[in-house]
Amino acid sequence: MGKEFPVGRSGRTRPPLPAGLLPSEHGFFAELRRLIDAAGLTVRALEESTSSPKSPGAQSCFYSKSQWSRWINGQSQPPRKAVRRLAENLAHTGIGATLLVDLWDGAFAPPGELSRAQSAFMPPRQLPAGVPFFTGRTAELETLDEWAGLTESPGTGSTVVILAISGTAGVGKTALAVTWAHRAASQFPDGQLFADLRGYDPSGTAVASAAALRGFLDVLAGPTERIPADDAAQAAMYRSFLAGRRMLIVLDNARDAEQVRPLLPGSPGCMVIITSRSQLTSLIAAECAHPLALDLLDAPKARELLARRIGASRVAAEPVAATELVTHCAGLPLAVGIAAALAAAHPGHPLAAIAAELRDARSRLDTLDAGDMTSNVRAAFSCSYENIAAAASRMFRLSSLHPGPDITVPAAASLAGVPLAQARRALGDLIASALLTEPVPGRYRCHDLLRIYAEEQAQACESDRGHRDAANRMLDHYLHTAHKAALLLSPGRDPLVLPQPKPAVVPESFTGGNQALAWFEAEHRVLLAVIALAADAGFEDHAWQLTWATGRFLDRRGHWKDWHAALHIALAAAERRGSQAGQAHLHDHLGIAATRLGLHQEADSHLRRALALYQQSGDRKGMARTHQFAGMLMESQGRYDEALDHSQRALELFWAAGERSGEADALNAIGWFYAHLRDYRRAIAFCQPALDLYRDIGDRHGEAAAWDSLGYARHHLGAHAQAVVSYRHALDLYCELGNRYYQADTLTHLGDAQHATKDLKNASTAWQQALAILDEMHHPDATAVRARLTAFVPPQPGDRSCRAPESNHQGR
Repeated sequence: MGKEFPVGRSGRTRPPLPAGLLPSEHGFFAELRRLIDAAGLTVRALEESTSSPKSPGAQSCFYSKSQWSRWINGQSQPPRKAVRRLAENLAHTGIGATLLVDLWDGAFAPPGELSRAQSAFMPPRQLPAGVPFFTGRTAELETLDEWAGLTESPGTGSTVVILAISGTAGVGKTALAVTWAHRAASQFPDGQLFADLRGYDPSGTAVASAAALRGFLDVLAGPTERIPADDAAQAAMYRSFLAGRRMLIVLDNARDAEQVRPLLPGSPGCMVIITSRSQLTSLIAAECAHPLALDLLDAPKARELLARRIGASRVAAEPVAATELVTHCAGLPLAVGIAAALAAAHPGHPLAAIAAELRDARSRLDTLDAGDMTSNVRAAFSCSYENIAAAASRMFRLSSLHPGPDITVPAAASLAGVPLAQARRALGDLIASALLTEPVPGRYRCHDLLRIYAEEQAQACESDRGHRDAANRMLDHYLHTAHKAALLLSPGRDPLVLPQPKPAVVPESFTGGNQALAWFEAEHRVLLAVIALAADAGFEDHAWQLTWATGRFLDRRGHWKDWHAALHIALAAAERRGSQAGQAHLHDHLGIAATRLGLHQEADSHLRRALALYQQSGDRKGMARTHQFAGMLMESQGRYDEALDHSQRALELFWAAGERSGEADALNAIGWFYAHLRDYRRAIAFCQPALDLYRDIGDRHGEAAAWDSLGYARHHLGAHAQAVVSYRHALDLYCELGNRYYQADTLTHLGDAQHATKDLKNASTAWQQALAILDEMHHPDATAVRARLTAFVPPQPGDRSCRAPESNHQGR
């Protein structure tokens, strides 16, 4: 190396140290080069800073640039005096230069004088013991390998790699971090540091960053007198010591990003793993940390964890009890581990007995307590709950009133009786503290054990009146939103007369039917749970009115079993309430739902009861609807003459009541039944004015039905090309409206018409699409469509014919 070779931050690559150095010598020269780089010195600056001036009577020393060049490259041994002078001149920088003298002693001092230097630089091995029975996180371990550059997709290596593992209490963050750290320890020859920052500790006292940093320096820097007192100098010394080294730092149980920032290395080579219940969003944004959100274990992985803890044979001997046990543990590794400990402590007890203890939600958290704060599910949750803002803790408590499975910001705002912005902030705080998750954007949920804990806190902190008011606001939110959405799906439908929502309720609004349909899709399971909650909690009007509002969506989507069950719950509520109007509506709709499910006797009973109730109140529109539904029941049994009679009576009643939407429905039904009675021209004569009326009132669903009816009549008149056009109009509308069953029904008809025109390829495609939808819905119509495809013979080259069975239209 030439004497003018720049040592510091020149951007040039210095030659490697020569081979043949002893390990201790290599360590000294490597540290010397690292410190000079950290200080940004050149060989000229080294000459000037370590050579004392010549003065009378003073012992002078002079260390030239060429000498320093040889020492930096490990070509010769520097005198201890030069090393000490360099360390003294760099002492103010806080980069740990005083350690260089100890390294010189370790490399070049005579035997017997090495103990302090050697002990001061023994690579730390601070990782806690590995986690026994660790399982279920293969994908997460592979992700950490990739981010660490241990796979075929390494990072750039130009920055410190930071891995931030987040998740709810007891989900296994520390277990994952420690397991991976042991696996990767050989990649970090300069040692591994570990600190439990106690960010969410039962004691309530987190470790200050300065205390954690000092703990690391005590290990790295040796004697206390070598460590500066100033916090900033300590941080600089820490980063300087880590510069150029390959060391793994595990920061466990961090509260927030500010707690860990002072503990991050400043240069590449080292890696940091952080675990926290917080998402550490600012660390991800500013320091480009890699986020890994740890989720609950799914049922097979939770079962595997249980089997590893208590033995596979014991789990295999009681498979049902084992499944129930892990289900009650909600896939939370801490809970599964405690349940396994209970089973292991009582090897003679059947798993069914432990599962029975966990069955009662009121005492489940009492059972999941192994005797100390680190193995107590309730204590783990409380550490998160007690460290959130008051608004967030109230939102958490009240969220236990929501029947789930998830909640939106508007619903949460109504539940808590707060503005949307405040609800959003509270939910964000709960996400940040891992008391809620956001599995899809805008929808928040918590697992069953957290819900039980939230219920406990609500019982302790909220009054009965507060509970009921919150439940009332939540039910008002869903009722008024569902009612708006229902009227958009069926514009001609008569609205219910609803009382005004409670103050602070924020029902959602929609710009059109597509938004309304999307809302129903997203809230489908929530609405079913809310209906059951309303009935159980004594909000009978909410129960039956919500069922009325939700019914058209459930019918169109083919959720007939759900609809049937909800209607029975709502009918019982309406009977308790003594609501004759509610009972009439629900008997009416039960007639349709039972018809859809093939429960003909039940359908007939409900329709007769509905008709009697409407007659008692003189509700002609209600009587007309019931006759319309009775026609559908007759159709499902192939009794088209009776179906036609009911539809004609419905038309008369709708005319008398001035109900244009019902009039259009009745006209289309009459045409449809004439078509099934083989009077196709008369069918068109009724279906065409129905189509015109649907267009006039803006009922796109009715328009689709009329197009399908016209297609069916035209197909059987031999006007196959016109039939195909009609069916395509119907199909486009049904797809737009999201009506899965009638998409399949129209696709079946379209295939029939295409088959009649020798469009064999498209006919087969239409039937296949129809079959896929019907199979997904487990609908019996799938049998007839499958028969079409089974009997279909693809044409051979030059053959213009094929076979398919006669159409078996079951209509609506």
